[in-house]
Amino acid sequence: MVLSSSERRALARVFALLAEDGDERTLRREVGVALLELLHADHFASYVWDAGTRRFEGGIQLNMDPANLARYEAWYQFHDPITFALQARRHATAVSEVMPHGELARTEFFVDFLARDGLHWGINLHAFDGPRALGDLRIWRGRGRREFDDHDKALLDLVEPAFVAALRRLRPLPPPAVASNALSAREREVAALVAEGCTDKEIARALGIGVSSVRTYLRRLADKTGVHRRAALARAAAGR
Repeated sequence: MVLSSSERRALARVFALLAEDGDERTLRREVGVALLELLHADHFASYVWDAGTRRFEGGIQLNMDPANLARYEAWYQFHDPITFALQARRHATAVSEVMPHGELARTEFFVDFLARDGLHWGINLHAFDGPRALGDLRIWRGRGRREFDDHDKALLDLVEPAFVAALRRLRPLPPPAVASNALSAREREVAALVAEGCTDKEIARALGIGVSSVRTYLRRLADKTGVHRRAALARAAAGR
């Protein structure tokens, strides 16, 4: 893949941002700014799919009317003919690959939502960590611009591994729940006292056992839950 000097500079900026620590919403916004430069695009939005609520949430936008995005969040995401098809691809995909532009332009979604902000040609990347949706990149050009092509998709695909790694790092998985029958009665007692904020000595005193025994139970709990920090261990053992 041949890159221009400006593309190399813009890609370097994207990768530098994705290597930084901080807030993932801020990261998605700053990466959006850099991607608009890289892809010579005009508009950007990013959401996170919540499988529990069946909604796209945590939206950010660049060069789009916040009131229009509020309409998307309240109504148009439930009447969206393209995004779930784009999400299923799990790699950079031009909108016209899932719906011809002429067909899209006749939809309510285009006329009453996309066109209000001048969005005409689109490309999406939806990042996943296994089955977990981490976040997406929705990039658009205006009506007078050219459609996204294979080179644009290849540029965005170059970004995907670093984008996934950054979101995975900044939004770690919650500790896994452990079935109560996977823990012994004593382990559940120890976990309950950990959840109450008790020290090892306090747990030993409450249960009438030695501190070394408490620490043995804590090691077993850590092995079974896969977490080692006390607060996370208590949550996991309790199944929360």
